[in-house]
Amino acid sequence: MFDSLYKYIKNRSQLQLSESDKSLITERFKSKKIRKRQYFLQEENVCTHVAFIVKGAMRMFSTDEKGNENIHSLGIENWWMVDHISFQQGTPSAYNIEAIEDTEMLIITMDDMEYLIATVPALAATIHAMDVAHAAANQKRMHAAYNLSAIERYEELSKNNPDFIERFPQGMIASYLGISPATLSRLLGEFNRAIADRDNAAKSTELT
Repeated sequence: MFDSLYKYIKNRSQLQLSESDKSLITERFKSKKIRKRQYFLQEENVCTHVAFIVKGAMRMFSTDEKGNENIHSLGIENWWMVDHISFQQGTPSAYNIEAIEDTEMLIITMDDMEYLIATVPALAATIHAMDVAHAAANQKRMHAAYNLSAIERYEELSKNNPDFIERFPQGMIASYLGISPATLSRLLGEFNRAIADRDNAAKSTELT
């Protein structure tokens, strides 16, 4: 299970892991498996671990007063899942983290993560790169929410994270994009028809 994490750290940090580094990582990270629909974190509990997904898919969501689920983040292989505020501050979480597929992960506590950051340069560089990427992704998502239409947000997700479209149900994709499933279904129907009309027009032009 650790090969995926080693590769991720190397790619993110652009640094090599020594055998000593790998030994420290294997000592501090623990393997965990959960079944589809099983929770990694439930609302009002403290998020005590951060998870690196080795295999599977997960979502983090909250539930409003009307019982509607609002998806905050999605994750598949080589993604991390955590409620940052709860994990860092030790406060009860406002979110649930649930497996959408049978999922294998590597988990670590705050104390163990801080120890590794202090002792493994490649992991420290990885966490820094992740923080920068996370901030940029949040800013980009906020921009999309205020400036892009629903179908443009879908196209952006499809372009940047096509595996999400294939791995998560359409209703979850709609929630992640901040629109209703019915709206997404209607927009996709219109989009697919527009693509079909464009392709048919191109074929007609070729024939003439």
